[in-house]
This record gives sequence, structure tokens and C-alpha cells, in this order.
Amino acid sequence: MLQIVEENFYNMNYFDELTTLLNIEQNFDREQYELLLLKSSLNERKLKGVTWFPIQIKSEEIGRGDYVTITLNKTNHLEEEHRFRFGMPVALFSNHDPQVDRQEGLISYVSRDTMKIAFRVDELPDWSRNGKLGVDLLFDENSYKEMHDALRKAQDLRSDLHKGRLIREIIGEEQVKDYEKETYYDDAALNQSQNEAIAHVLSSSPISIIHGPPGTGKTTTLIKAVAALLKKEKKQILIVAPSNTAVDVLTERLDAVGVLVTRIGNPVKISEHLQELSLDAQVDQHPANKEVKILKKKARAYTDMAQKYKRSFGRSEGEQRKALFDEARKITKEIGDIQDFIVADILDKAQVVTATLVGANQYVIRNRTYGVVVIDEAAQALEPACWIPILKAEKVVLAGDHCQLSPTVKSHAHMRTGLYDTLFEKLVSRYPSHVALLNVQYRMNEKIMKFPSLKLYGDHLIAAEQVQHWTLKDDQEPVLFIDTAGAGFEEEQEGTATFNQGEAGFLKNHLSELLNKLSTSYAEDNFPSIAVITPYRKQATLLHEVLLHDERMATYRKNIQINTIDSFQGQEKDIIYISLTRSNDQQAIGFLSDVRRMNVAMTRARKKLIVIGDSATVGKHEFYDAFMKYVESIESYHSVWEWDLNH
Repeated sequence: MLQIVEENFYNMNYFDELTTLLNIEQNFDREQYELLLLKSSLNERKLKGVTWFPIQIKSEEIGRGDYVTITLNKTNHLEEEHRFRFGMPVALFSNHDPQVDRQEGLISYVSRDTMKIAFRVDELPDWSRNGKLGVDLLFDENSYKEMHDALRKAQDLRSDLHKGRLIREIIGEEQVKDYEKETYYDDAALNQSQNEAIAHVLSSSPISIIHGPPGTGKTTTLIKAVAALLKKEKKQILIVAPSNTAVDVLTERLDAVGVLVTRIGNPVKISEHLQELSLDAQVDQHPANKEVKILKKKARAYTDMAQKYKRSFGRSEGEQRKALFDEARKITKEIGDIQDFIVADILDKAQVVTATLVGANQYVIRNRTYGVVVIDEAAQALEPACWIPILKAEKVVLAGDHCQLSPTVKSHAHMRTGLYDTLFEKLVSRYPSHVALLNVQYRMNEKIMKFPSLKLYGDHLIAAEQVQHWTLKDDQEPVLFIDTAGAGFEEEQEGTATFNQGEAGFLKNHLSELLNKLSTSYAEDNFPSIAVITPYRKQATLLHEVLLHDERMATYRKNIQINTIDSFQGQEKDIIYISLTRSNDQQAIGFLSDVRRMNVAMTRARKKLIVIGDSATVGKHEFYDAFMKYVESIESYHSVWEWDLNH
């Protein structure tokens, strides 16, 4: 069926194709999630971050539109991550009969251990007041609904002479005309490529693309560009990104330079200052909110009186109960009107609004439009999600790097087409003259930078003077490839998981030797930071067990981080170890064939990159063959046999 659908893409128009791909993804995602909920035990769901149990209800109040809102607290595993996010559907359940005693609602606020849920009922059922309660995260149909709606709207507007122009330009039906270039933008704190990128953003071109390879100051450039746009045009700007974390970083950075910013949704970072920038917190601090708090107390008093009536009451008691609820609802409507005024006042005064891609259509900003929409991390964004904010824009700025990790696509795990083909990549190809490449990187020694630059960035990257030659003390080899070919470090399989115990053991001993050497040159307060990363989750787990239980490393545990490559994107360390893991007679390399993932891994290192792998397995792939030739050219190729394998 999938093959037939894919063959028919050529007969579809642009948005029909995207809709078909999105339907495939949605159906697959739903099936996988339902299997997770059905097949996993309560404890497994808790560990996977999709269930809180047990929980404690702290308060209950009537909200707008006959909604009851409860505030609840998580009572255990407070330190563990979870998947609950603002606007997602959930089900409150009782441990007496979890399949029957269920009430579905939507998350209106969530932090690490507190959640508010809105239920469309007059009051919660009786079972919610007895026994232990929990909350399950349900499949999020809303995100898909918003994406489908955006694609339909884009299709409808596409033929409109004026409103559809930007849509037609983006999909290539109409070419971007010559634009007026900004004659002068020069910030002494920025390099030439950053200044040129901002000049393009300030131009009259409807599309600007900032290509920011690792360490090139993409976020700094975006913040400066936004400040320059606000100074030039005074129009409100919407900034979005695929992840909450990316949105939070931009929100804090904008606030730090004095921009009036309002964050839509709930910040994920546990930062009091970031919480203060959210719309909820700004509503709470608004002068008019004092009246809201007074009215809420009145509404709660009427609700409490109404709920004192027992289930079996006479006609007059029933009428009195109804009158009390009616009065509570009347006050709640008045509260809603004041809150609408407060929200509008805050949003009207904001210079920048920030949200996730789907959050850009949250009800408080659904009908707003913006002079400029900025999409950060656009190369990691599903295209249907990008159309949600684009439809609100007069001009679009996309920033990202399509040579790093692509979006998460669940239905095509091994494809490089379909939803993997991002809008960012399409526009880079369609409008090369509108792409500003940031070419000066401020992270890596030039020898670490050189190979990714050669293979993925046309050899255009330059190392900034302050990092060009930096190394660890008494170290002349910033890049190291250790070839394990012939050592018998064969990979193992456990279900679908891949790991390599021999390679993990060698890495442990090599790191131990390096730590001993570093301890003679560094004190505790300036000791280099270290990360050990791998494409394989099972290998990361094995490395964690092997390294952190080795007593030789006890002193340095706080300096060492171990993770998968995907989980490490956006971070950097002084020293990076990469465990390639694969070693087999078939030269099967799986995840390693995605060179963008390896680009992310290699470019995390500031001063030293150590790659450990089997050349006989990976060497047939053009990328790894080129890497081995590169390390040979800088005399940094080593065999594992140079070390004592019995150590």
C-alpha cells in the first residue's frame, strides 16, 4: 500500500503529497502509541514518562465554558523526565478500575512535578475522591489536526493573488523577485558572514535562510537580527522552533538583550526567570488580575456551597444547588472577559512572541499575524508543522543546518525522503542566493573542524583565531582515530539493540589512561569536560555501566557525560569519545550510514576528538573511508594494537 501511495505522489499537487505523508505518519504514530499503553505495565509507563502514579489533587475550580480544572502533584520519581506537555490530552484514572474509571482532559499547565488539567464536565466523578489516582498521557491528535488544518488553509490561499504570493514563492510556483538589499549593516562584535546574514534578513526579500553549521553562532546572529528588525520596522515578530528547549533558549536570550518577549505555552526549563516570561506568569502579574483573584474566591465559595448538597436531595435543595452553580458560572464568565482583556493587552505590547511550531496556533494567538516569522532549527522541523506559523507571516526567516540531524519521522525509519525532506532543504536548493552561510566557527580546533568542513560544507568553514589552535595541555593530537580491526571486538545483538563489549572495555582503559595524564596538568576546578557518545542506545547503557562503576574514574565522574549522539545534539565538551560500535563481517553499519548523525558527533568536541571503530566494517562507506584518509594525512591514525589489550 505504501509503495502505491509513494508512486502516485507525482500525480498529486504539493499539499496533497504532504497531506498523504502526514496521514501515514499519524496512523503509524497512533498505532505505536496505543500499543505502548496496552502492552506496558503501570511501572513501565511510569519509567517511559507517559504516566504519573500516584498523584495528589491539590485544588479544583470551575473554569470557562463548563470546564473543571484541577491542580495535581506527582508524588514520586520527581527527578525523572516525562513526556507531558502543554495542550496534550490525558486521562485521569483510578487504581480500582483503570479502564472504566477514566476521565479525559487537556493539560493547561505542566512542570516537573505539577500539572493542571481542564475537564469538560460540571464536576469530577465520585471515584476521583476515593483510592489512588494517576494520569496517563494519551495520543496527541491535536498536533496532527493543526498540521492538517495548516496544509488545507495553505492550499486554499495558494491561488489568492495577494495572500497566496508567499505560499507560491515558498513552493516554487512563483519566483522571488529582486529585492532591495540593506546597504549597510555592520556590528563590530560579529564576523562578516553574520553581518551579511542580518543584512539579508533586513532586506525586502520575503524569504531569508540562515545556514548555521556547528559552533558558528547561529543563535547570536538570530538575536541580533531580531533586535535590528524591531529597530527598523517596529512590527511584532513571532519566533518558533520544533522543540520547547530551543524556544526556551531563544526566549531567555531575547529577554537578556532587553526585548519585550512573551512565551506561549509552558517553559520546560526549571528556571524561575523563564517562568516569568510565560504568558501565564505575565497574566498573573498584570494589574487587572487582582480583580480576577477576588472574583475567583467568590466563584469558589459558591461552588463549595453547591457541592455540600448530597446526591439525594429534594426539589428545593436541587434548585438552590443549581442557583449556586449558575452564580459561580456567571462570575466565571466575568473572570473570562477580564482575562481576555489582560491577554490581549500583554500580547499587544510584546515585541516578540515565542512558541513551538504547533503552539503558534494556540487559541490566544490563533488569529494574529506578524511582520516576520522566524523558524529556528528549521532543518529539524516537519514541513507540515512549519506551515502553521508561515500562514501568519509577511516575511519568513528560516535558520538551521540540514547537515545535522533530520526531523524525527516514525513511519519511515530508514528513508531519506518523504517528511525527511524538510522545507529548509527545499528552500536552500530552490533559492541558493537567499542562503547566508555562517562560516566562522568558535568551538573547535581547526583539525577537528576540517573534515566536516571538507565533506559537508564545501570546505567553507574557518576556525576563529581564539579556537584555531587550542588543545589540551601538552597535547599535539586534537584528532585521534583508533582502529579496532582484527582485535576481535565483535558487535552483539540483543533483540534489535546493538552493542560492543570489547570496544566499550577498550574505551574504558583508554579514558582511564587519559584521565591519569590530565590529572598531572589540571586541577579540579579547571579539569576538562568529557563526553562519551555513540549512535546506539544499548551501547550508551553499556558504557554507562562500564565507566561509572570503574573505581579509577571515581574522582572524575562529575566531569564525564555518557549519551547517544541524538541526545547530545546542541551540547559541546572539551573532549569527545565516539564509540562507533559496529564490527561485523558483512560491513553492515546501520545508523552510521547517516553521515549527518556523525557530523553532529564529531562537531561536539572543542579540543580533542577520539573516534574508536573497526575500519574493516565501516571503511567501505565513502564517508568513513574519507575520514580515515584524513586522519592519516594529519598523522592521527592509530591501531588498537598500539595499546596493551590485556590492560
